[in-house]
Amino acid sequence: MVKSVNLAIIGTGVVGSSFLSQLASIKSTNIAYNVILIARSQKSVISKDYQPIDLSNWKSTVEAASQPNLSSEELVSYLKASPLPVILIDNTSDAKIASTYTKLVQNGISVATPNKKAFSDSLASWESLFQAASQEGNGLVYHEATVGAGLPIIGTINDLVATGDEVEKVEGIFSGTLSYIFNEYSTAAPKDVKFSEIVTVAKNLGYTEPDPRDDLNGLDVARKVTILARLSGSKVESPTSFPVQSLIPAALESVESSAEFLEQLPNYDHELQKLKDDAAAENKVLRFVGKVDLVNKIVSVGIEKYGYDHPFAALKGSDNVISIKTKRYRNPLIVQGAGAGADVTAAGVLADAIKIAQRVAK
Repeated sequence: MVKSVNLAIIGTGVVGSSFLSQLASIKSTNIAYNVILIARSQKSVISKDYQPIDLSNWKSTVEAASQPNLSSEELVSYLKASPLPVILIDNTSDAKIASTYTKLVQNGISVATPNKKAFSDSLASWESLFQAASQEGNGLVYHEATVGAGLPIIGTINDLVATGDEVEKVEGIFSGTLSYIFNEYSTAAPKDVKFSEIVTVAKNLGYTEPDPRDDLNGLDVARKVTILARLSGSKVESPTSFPVQSLIPAALESVESSAEFLEQLPNYDHELQKLKDDAAAENKVLRFVGKVDLVNKIVSVGIEKYGYDHPFAALKGSDNVISIKTKRYRNPLIVQGAGAGADVTAAGVLADAIKIAQRVAK
């Protein structure tokens, strides 16, 4: 007998589009994934009778959407009335949507998402959400893609903790953008290149946000570190409650446009050049990392130096890498691979949706 689950999908941007394409192509013989809602920025496709939306030409269907988006209250009411279990797929980075997760879960609606906002908000919000998800009859919450896109990072830490292991230290390169920048900037072989030049190349390749300062301020990494710290047992209050090194020169924090920022950034190349030269003199490279040291109770984000033989020094392109040291894994467990990109992120979200469906489908 084939079981079924209903999906409500919010967001049809690069990740959302990839998710819908992957969902339409999966072949499941024991679970039917019925999409009952697809919401974009202004309009939605909503199946009022909860019959599946045809995904064979979903792009045209979404482009022709004419129904206004549901309010938070309307969304909860609509999904709660579904005759089948529902999984909300939030493929956005919208804080307002993230703020509804607890209410959704309390009403039996599960959530799968790459949206970091709900999981890196205040500690009280985190505890409220997962307390709700632990109650029988409530929805489940899976968020593997909030750190490392499709890499098995969150699931691995959850499994270690659930089996009684104790995490001692988590350390990693969690930004594909900053991974690329430092992999190109600070290398074992001498390389005469300026930091500002690499940032401009990264922007032209589409690796950075439209405004590179959104990557260089370190906040994205801080959000991911906050999530991992909490999963590992540290009561981190927020992404701003521990030291986060910004790569934005203080004088450029308030310039109006990204174009002006990039134009003036070369004036400050000497600041990072000295760090790079000092590291090279020690046979080391610079990397932008996040750290959670539970033994010494230290959480931080910033530039660190690593010897040429360290796994972080050998990283290529925009890959992510994470080192997890535990009571059992005295030699750290290393997870490495593509940690950014629409396809791998969408695959991480879809894998979470499948895991939820295997538990709740009827």
